[in-house]
Amino acid sequence: MKRVTLFFLILIAHSASGLNINIKTFHAVGDGMTDNTQIIQKAIDKCSKAGGGTITIPEGTFLTGPVFLKSNININLEQGSILLGVANMDVYQKAFPNFKGKETTPALIYAKDVVNIGLSGTGTIDGQGYNQSFQLGNDAAGGPFRPKLIYFRNCKNVNVKDVTLRNPAYWTQHYEGCDGVVIRGIKVYAHCNWNNDGLDIDSKNVVVSDCIIDSDDDAICFKSDFITPCQNITVSNCVLSTNCNAIKFGTGSKGGFKNITVNNIEIHGPMQRIIWDWSKAYPWMGIESNLSVIAGIAVECVDGGITDGINISNIVMSDVQTPIFIRLGDRKQTFTKQVSTLKNITITNVIAKSNSKMTCSITGMPDKAVENIFISNVNMEVRGGGISTDNSLDINEAKEKYPENRMFGVILPAYGFYVRHANQVSFKDLTITTREVDARSTFVLDDVHKHSIEGCTANGIAPTIVTNRLIVNSN
Repeated sequence: MKRVTLFFLILIAHSASGLNINIKTFHAVGDGMTDNTQIIQKAIDKCSKAGGGTITIPEGTFLTGPVFLKSNININLEQGSILLGVANMDVYQKAFPNFKGKETTPALIYAKDVVNIGLSGTGTIDGQGYNQSFQLGNDAAGGPFRPKLIYFRNCKNVNVKDVTLRNPAYWTQHYEGCDGVVIRGIKVYAHCNWNNDGLDIDSKNVVVSDCIIDSDDDAICFKSDFITPCQNITVSNCVLSTNCNAIKFGTGSKGGFKNITVNNIEIHGPMQRIIWDWSKAYPWMGIESNLSVIAGIAVECVDGGITDGINISNIVMSDVQTPIFIRLGDRKQTFTKQVSTLKNITITNVIAKSNSKMTCSITGMPDKAVENIFISNVNMEVRGGGISTDNSLDINEAKEKYPENRMFGVILPAYGFYVRHANQVSFKDLTITTREVDARSTFVLDDVHKHSIEGCTANGIAPTIVTNRLIVNSN
């Protein structure tokens, strides 16, 4: 009788779009304690054999280990449903026997080389990343082997919408080598472990919109860990809160970034922090809050890739140490064996309020300049507080150092923008004010060719500009 009933329930759920299987018809138990891994995977496999369809997660808390999506499968989480990841590293090790190698890292929901997959609905996916089983430290201490919440590799036509993602043990979601990704209306809360990025994109032809992300590590991070660039991406209408960088390109940048547009973004400090108190960790930066965004906009290309064609506009940010950080470096050349290129960056219509002495910076290297940077219509309130001796600070090149706003070890000799090793840099219609008296110049341009500064004011008057200072350290 049970077999007949089950067959009937599956049969009536079949439609032109494929099967619709509610996991309860396979006797899944939503008590938060019963392991439903095999049941959910069985539903995915059955739906796949029928040509695809939807796996429905009903109201309840359904404990599960890793599950593997197949082509033409969508998981729909109904209101009140929770997919709760098993808090046991051994389970992930068994499901991903090679996860300590370079092939992959484990994930709660994993897909590779499949097409037409998705996650939808107003339910929640929770990785229990706060569990002691996952508290293994930063990347350098075995961090990469913790499971991501979602990891899709080399997939085509991916659609993730409306779901809530919480408590990842590592990155919240990673789209790597995918083609055709749409992410809309999701909510992310990631404050329970090291490296809790909100959204990592290393793909092409991607649309991200209407998302709310609150993360302990980078909120939206574009990556390029292979020779193929991360490209053809639009991000719009999102609210980002983070204890790290809000909009970040890099650090992984082997292929570079091309044709990426970011528009209509709000940036704030995070709701909480679990790792870093920046004000105590770096007291020399004068950070005013322990809930602080490192950089609102961070464009970094340091691993041999080519970054060309980044357009960022209509950004409102507060609680940031540094509003804009642009860095061309030479950290790694694993695949390309060449120095990175960073050019054609446009940033316009920005309102920013910073909470540290660390200025915005645009820096290249003595033998490779940043090129064609255009920044306009920026209203920036900064802390100020620099002293006269800061004007003659000796700034190391630090070309192999991990890129971050504090990488040079000093607060930099300008309170507006410090620019070094650059060609064709334009500032137009910038309004910069300081909350405290600052003895530094507004703009300092060292080894900058073909620059223009038009329509800019600093504390209501013309900005002070210093070019080609004598002290430029080539170390």
